[in-house]
Amino acid sequence: MSPSQIALLGAVAGVTIYLGLPLGRLRAELPRLKTLLNGIATGVLVFLLWDVLAHAWEPIDSGLGHGDFGIALGNGAVLTVTLGVSLLGMVYFDQATHRRRPQRRPGPGAAKIGELTTPTAAAPAARLALTIAVGIGLHNFAEGLAIGSSAAAGDLSLALLLVIGFGLHNATEGFGIVAPMVGSRPSWGYLATLGLIGGGPTFLGTLVGQAFVNDTVSVAFLGLAAGSILYVVIELLAVARKAGFKPVTTWGLLLGLFLGFATDAVVTAAGA
Repeated sequence: MSPSQIALLGAVAGVTIYLGLPLGRLRAELPRLKTLLNGIATGVLVFLLWDVLAHAWEPIDSGLGHGDFGIALGNGAVLTVTLGVSLLGMVYFDQATHRRRPQRRPGPGAAKIGELTTPTAAAPAARLALTIAVGIGLHNFAEGLAIGSSAAAGDLSLALLLVIGFGLHNATEGFGIVAPMVGSRPSWGYLATLGLIGGGPTFLGTLVGQAFVNDTVSVAFLGLAAGSILYVVIELLAVARKAGFKPVTTWGLLLGLFLGFATDAVVTAAGA
């Protein structure tokens, strides 16, 4: 299989993230539906957090099992640093943007219609969706590495199964990204940007995976992904608490977990 064909596989796996993005264009506020989608997004991300950390721990566990304590310690340090930098970086970046954001209180009639219906990059819901997309994008880069490396090694059947599995998985991640924006009617352009941020790294990872596979680099990206995903989970749980629909949130979280495990089962069946 040529490098361009392998790259196409990565693109196919990443583009499915767009299947769930149109949900962000729902017109009505629908607080219960928004809470349900928020819970599903949280469940999917909790699964992704477990999945990312499990994959990041594999080379460390392997090093310990084979007595390669130097490799295990090095990869463990990389995971610790990247996870901490990602999580704390998100926290301090969010604080900094809040401090710089002007606190305007327009009077009646002062706000434009577009300001009330279309989220911008400064709007809390849109910022949270962007953060989710970044975390998922880092995770999907690692998935692209798996596709590229397996195809480059000549295991085309595994590569195709990975594309199917990751493609199904990415489809669930799409509505996880837009869950905070349901009812706020984001523009199609903004949704396209979120999809590119979340799904594009699958294609990029496929390109890199063809060239080389390095456990330490993979651990670093997984650590960055885990930190950003953990931050987003914290934020989504805070949103759920404010909504007040605890049973709806819980059902959504369970459904999101089930979706995560179900779509990952295809990848597991492939032996990845």
